[in-house]
Amino acid sequence: MNEIYYSWSNGNTERIAKQLAEKTGADLARIDTAEPYKGSHEDVVAQGKREVETGFMPKIKPLDADISAYDVIAIGTPTWWYTMVPAVLTFTGKTVIPFMTNGGWPGHVIKDVKANCKGADFAHEMQIRFDSMGKDHLETPESEIEEWVEKVKQELR
Repeated sequence: MNEIYYSWSNGNTERIAKQLAEKTGADLARIDTAEPYKGSHEDVVAQGKREVETGFMPKIKPLDADISAYDVIAIGTPTWWYTMVPAVLTFTGKTVIPFMTNGGWPGHVIKDVKANCKGADFAHEMQIRFDSMGKDHLETPESEIEEWVEKVKQELR
């Protein structure tokens, strides 16, 4: 399995991605935009809103993984304006395990991932909540995350 994720700000999505990769033995690849987001948290939130509203897809740096070599891909994204981050790639013909982090407003991220990954099969979707102030305090019980990780591990066997 390969795990692809995008994370900004407090690194909450990265934290969950690394936990999943460590427990499942998955390869891990981070999505980075070619032009990094700059400014304050409020500046980036405003830019993210504009990107979501206009359907803008920022250029990304090449991934450190050959996605075609994997049949199962976990995709992690924070919630930006009720959907996935525009930098998250789309994948077809794979089994996708979508997971997302949010600060209390999950929006329609999982639904949007599914809509953008035409032809993919989906398994073990998960939303993980952190505090609503954009910080890194985990509010989803760790036991729920561990249970989800175990289900993903079983999928890989």
